[in-house]
Amino acid sequence: MQTTRGTSLSDSTNPERQAGETAESPRPRRVGVLVAVALAALAADIVSKIIVVSALQDREPVRLLGGLLTLRETRNSGAAFSIGTGYTIVFTLIACGVVVAILRTARNLRSAPWAVCLGLLLGGAIGNLIDRLLRAPAPLKGHVVDWIQLPHWPVFNLADSAIVCGGVLAVLLAARGLQVDGTRLKDEGPAPDEAPDAGESPDPEPPSGKGDAGKGDAAKGGATEDAAAGEPEGQAEVPAPEEKP
Repeated sequence: MQTTRGTSLSDSTNPERQAGETAESPRPRRVGVLVAVALAALAADIVSKIIVVSALQDREPVRLLGGLLTLRETRNSGAAFSIGTGYTIVFTLIACGVVVAILRTARNLRSAPWAVCLGLLLGGAIGNLIDRLLRAPAPLKGHVVDWIQLPHWPVFNLADSAIVCGGVLAVLLAARGLQVDGTRLKDEGPAPDEAPDAGESPDPEPPSGKGDAGKGDAAKGGATEDAAAGEPEGQAEVPAPEEKP
């Protein structure tokens, strides 16, 4: 039979192979989700900082919810939650490295939850990085604007919140075994109900009870016939003597 020109005979006669290739097609990339989440986090951080600087700079802090939440404009030269003050250049370089690493990971990003996670991390990192690059006292040494204060907790901003939420989500996804490419880690070792390999022959089924019974009956019948055939033809049965009164 002549096949269509340009199509190999093996492909035309093997529809199961074509169906398998279609079923194993790669998942769509989730770069759009990552970019959308990152832009949302970055926009919220930038807008909130602009409002805070214009409304709260050099002013008394605003207490809300009975002191549970305080809006206070401060400048932070360290990392998130005022950690490591005095190492502004180091944290600036670390933030640049985080941004580059996330962008490189996005090439294999095919999981929506990981896209949200990396988007939060990217938006938060860029939000604080902009402050370090553009704010006083100098480029690469700029102080980050913090303005959210909770009782017994350092002052932070929305970029810090996005970074923390992204980190917690990353831990949860890794604990569940979900990978960036959308696959899941499987436990090592074959499953209990795993089928035998192609090279191994399955164990033969044990003979059923009915077959054994049939064979036993046939054997008994054959033995009876043999016993009957082994008796001499001329031998007659002798009657038992009668008892005299």
